[in-house]
Amino acid sequence: MSSTFSREAQLEQLNNDDCAWDIVVIGGGATGVGVAVDAAARGYRVALLEQCDFGKGTSSRSTKLIHGGLRYLKQGRIRLVRDALIERGLLCKNAPHLVYPLPTIVPLHSRWEAAYYGIGLKIYERLSGRLSLGPSRRLSLDDMRRAIPTLETRGLYGGASYLDGAFDDARLLVNLVQTAIEHGAVCVNYAPVRELVKEAGHVRGVVAEDLETGKSLRLAARVVVNATGPFSDQILKLDKPGASPVIAASQGIHLVFDREFLPGETALIVPKTRDGRVIFAVPWHNHAVIGTTDTPRADLPLEPRPLPGEVDFLLETIAPYLSHKPQRSDIRSVFAGIRPLVRGGNTSNTSKLGRDHEVRISSTGLVSVLGGKWTTYRKMAEDCVDQAARIGELKPADCTTKSMPVHGHPGSACVERLREYGSDAPALEQVIASTPGANEQLAERLPYVAGQAIFAARHEMARTVEDVLARRTRALFLDAEAAVAAAPRVAELLAAELRRDATWQADQLEKFRLVAEAYRPSTAERV
Repeated sequence: MSSTFSREAQLEQLNNDDCAWDIVVIGGGATGVGVAVDAAARGYRVALLEQCDFGKGTSSRSTKLIHGGLRYLKQGRIRLVRDALIERGLLCKNAPHLVYPLPTIVPLHSRWEAAYYGIGLKIYERLSGRLSLGPSRRLSLDDMRRAIPTLETRGLYGGASYLDGAFDDARLLVNLVQTAIEHGAVCVNYAPVRELVKEAGHVRGVVAEDLETGKSLRLAARVVVNATGPFSDQILKLDKPGASPVIAASQGIHLVFDREFLPGETALIVPKTRDGRVIFAVPWHNHAVIGTTDTPRADLPLEPRPLPGEVDFLLETIAPYLSHKPQRSDIRSVFAGIRPLVRGGNTSNTSKLGRDHEVRISSTGLVSVLGGKWTTYRKMAEDCVDQAARIGELKPADCTTKSMPVHGHPGSACVERLREYGSDAPALEQVIASTPGANEQLAERLPYVAGQAIFAARHEMARTVEDVLARRTRALFLDAEAAVAAAPRVAELLAAELRRDATWQADQLEKFRLVAEAYRPSTAERV
């Protein structure tokens, strides 16, 4: 593994480079990292700064689906669906260790529904063209029960099955950071931007803070990209203090249960809810993820919690479709994310706002990429870099990311036990084999071992207990109580790797305890 995949190495490059960067990217979520990958692959000099950890916000809190979106097809947003389906196919090719086809069942209540969704799914399939994952088909009740043994089939006419994509969002983001670095970008987490530097009225750089040392980081740039998702308005106000808001934030929550509620490898979609959304039940890391909601919110907390009624809404909506009905007491984890929807004329119902993206350029030359969704991150990045290169008067270069393998692409070999690590699996196995105690399980009910925490610190830029348990592994998202139980051992392992003392360990445990409250079913809804 490359030694450049460390924060120290990245920070050293940042501090030792006095030349102006071609592009400085603010934001280390899917959009910002996608921009860094695209720009670096074109040969531009790129630096990326993230205020917390990569994917701390929205990009680790998705419904775990890479999909076109059936409901957008119903709304007539053909271009959005087509673009997303194409990107879905590209991701399955470029990151097959993390993005994979997922059989999905739509339960149908009548012959009319069967005809309606049958036609819709055929259109969905046709829009993906040569990148189709496979054909849809009609299902009998027996077919449905075989695919999902816990499916409640009373009152159903039958069903339809189609293939969409599933993925591990935070793991994909870590691999994209590594991809950007491999192409020459410098990426630093825990470095919030505090100021935009202007010359003659144009943005020409940023001032950031290294949160680990408190030191200031001053970067000159030919163009600055604002790719901060829900926090885009904050950067726009650094540019122009009186700027009007452009983001309409919408919260979506998810409930996580043991796999017994959704055995097998097939997802379930509830195609219509009282708020006009769809609800998914998705098999993920040997658990079941059920979501999501769409609730407008005015504030932007780093750790959003379920709002009143959201948990009950999901439980009530999924209950008629499962014979083994999940209760509050069955919830292993609750996680919430905030969608960065582009503000429209009426934002009272965010479920009606589009998931399209926009690239906006201010009069000062600040480039902002807004909206969008995980599935289309690559296309968003391509559009953004096209505009950034023009604004920064950079040498024209073509986008190359359509066929670019993401770091970890396993080629023909794959270690199934550590599939999500792709080509890095042998290096992880070497750490486990060569380190005493590295094969010890971190917590009961979770599959993760100590060696994964060590590997995260050495090769994946993990700096905190939360980084390891929330995003390098998915422990906190799968089982909050088990993650809390694992935290002391992870703090001990990180302290050894990062040369931290007992005071740091105690501080880390307290910080993780506070974060975990937003995921624990017993405390998540407390305000």
